[in-house]
This record gives sequence, structure tokens and C-alpha cells, in this order.
Amino acid sequence: MHICLIAVSERQPPWVGDAFDDYVRRLPGQWRFRLHTVATARRTGGSADTAVKAEGLNVLKQLKSSEMVVLLDENGVELTSEGLAARLNDWQTNGSDLTFVIGGPDGVSADCAGRADFRWSLSRLTLPHGLARVVLAEQLYRAWTLLQGHPYHRG
Repeated sequence: MHICLIAVSERQPPWVGDAFDDYVRRLPGQWRFRLHTVATARRTGGSADTAVKAEGLNVLKQLKSSEMVVLLDENGVELTSEGLAARLNDWQTNGSDLTFVIGGPDGVSADCAGRADFRWSLSRLTLPHGLARVVLAEQLYRAWTLLQGHPYHRG
């Protein structure tokens, strides 16, 4: 299984890259984790609809039909770390590549949301984009350590 994160985002502060990269380096090599960023579309005229649609099209272009898509969504299902580990185990067993999507500042288009196989809420709190990216990477690492019986997670 390969894992990808598609993130609609502008340039992030250095601490985001440092923390994100630290956790990504810890992930198992067989996951071949990769990050694709999609530029945030310009918001003009007071409406974000056009920008959200453009961002959604750019995200959809990155997806393969065979991939399992997990949308990070504030209204999605909240999981414990153990719950995420169980889902990752199921997804690995399925054999499909896995792609996580973090939308732009105004969310994702209906077409993009409709492509999601699962909607996951990191928290009911609103997280800055960069922090959501770091939390995702850390939770993937934590889930992997749980599956390996590694003592990182001492719940």
C-alpha cells in the first residue's frame, strides 16, 4: 500500500515542514508516503465558490480510480488512535493505495467530497491547515506503531 496526502495549501511556516517531515521519515518505507500540494485558487469577487471548484478539479486530477480516498472533514467520523490503526490495517488488507485529502480554506467541492470513500475528522476543533498536516502525519505514525506493537503509543 502506498499513501499520499493531497493538500490544498499555500506555503507553510518552517515549523510545519520540520514537524511533518520528522513524522514522515518515521513511516515505513513500503508505504512510499508522498505529499502533493495543490495551489490555493484566488478568491475574487467575494465568493469562494469558483475557487473551491477549481481546487476540487485540481485535486480530482491527482486521484486514480483505484485509490481509497480519505477526506479530512470537520464533519467526518472521529477516530481514536486505535480506531485509525484498525482502519489502516483493513485498508492495507484491501491492497488499495490510500490518499488523504486536506481541502483549502473554504473546504472542498461537492465533486471532490463525493469522491471520498471515508470522511475523517481529526477534531471538532478548527485546525490551521499546517497543524492538520502535522497531526495527520503523527497519527499515521502512531497507528503504524500500534500495529507493530511498538511502545510509542502508551495510551
